[in-house]
Amino acid sequence: MPSPIPHGGRSTANQVLAGVDLTRKWILVTGCDEEIGFETMNALAANGAHVFGLARSLTSARNACDQVGPRATPVACDLADLDSVAAAAAMIRGLEVSLDAIIASSEAASPPTLHTRYGVELQFLSNYIGHFALVNQLLDLVRSGTGRIVIVSSSASVMQAPPEGIMFDNLDGHRFYDPMTCFGQSKFALALYAKELSRRLRRRVIAVNSLHPGAAKGTGLRKDLLRPWRVVRSTVQQFIKSAGQRAATGALLAASPCVTGITGEYWSDCQIAKGNPLLSDRELAKRLWQVSLQIIARIRNATTNNAGGGVIWREAIES
Repeated sequence: MPSPIPHGGRSTANQVLAGVDLTRKWILVTGCDEEIGFETMNALAANGAHVFGLARSLTSARNACDQVGPRATPVACDLADLDSVAAAAAMIRGLEVSLDAIIASSEAASPPTLHTRYGVELQFLSNYIGHFALVNQLLDLVRSGTGRIVIVSSSASVMQAPPEGIMFDNLDGHRFYDPMTCFGQSKFALALYAKELSRRLRRRVIAVNSLHPGAAKGTGLRKDLLRPWRVVRSTVQQFIKSAGQRAATGALLAASPCVTGITGEYWSDCQIAKGNPLLSDRELAKRLWQVSLQIIARIRNATTNNAGGGVIWREAIES
């Protein structure tokens, strides 16, 4: 039996990495200018890792990386723009380094009205398709045997996702649009992708896990409460986390020896948790994978300004 993981919901990214030497480790973090991404990048670099910090613009990435120091390299990557995703992947590939971990933590907000790009609802595109495209283009850089891929999902993947998990007939939002349902769908897609990717990478012994980072101030938790705030304040405070606490589970999964060998799980509070029951649906996972490839192929074919001929797919993974 594996040893219990000595961390929980109050642990911070710095605490879960305490004493872990990450010298000569190369780790990629998306959303480095966002709360979770920045705290994760900062904790990794503080322990010796060299981090590629990806953000929507080079200015944003550079501003975040400058705060971390010389162990952080800024990279522009707009996950809603597949040309930008391809360019970021090509830039990283050009450095000819092996990646010890990829942490997909960037998150698009829930717009109150429908927004689409390439004929895809924006949250599904930015939160899921962009990460699917980026990670798949970098898979052969991830170290076999010790590499890790961490996908930041959300409890919305359980509570807000549509009953069928993925609305394949409404990925452009034409049938109906509800901000939280579409957000939940994008986050469920990420968790389901992690599950499928973990199966495809088993022979390479690369661990792939997804997680819920925890609630933060301003996430809408309070507005959903039915009882007066003064009655439930103490209960709610138990669930609200600091930035460092929200980054803890991702940092743990990316770099801590405590979780070596664990793959294909959904996590919360630094522990394996119960995710959406549909995560066990292998046929749904395979369908999502194929539909994602089709969406990207359609976008690539319709775009005439793809640098280097468009998105490069390296299917050196188990089907």
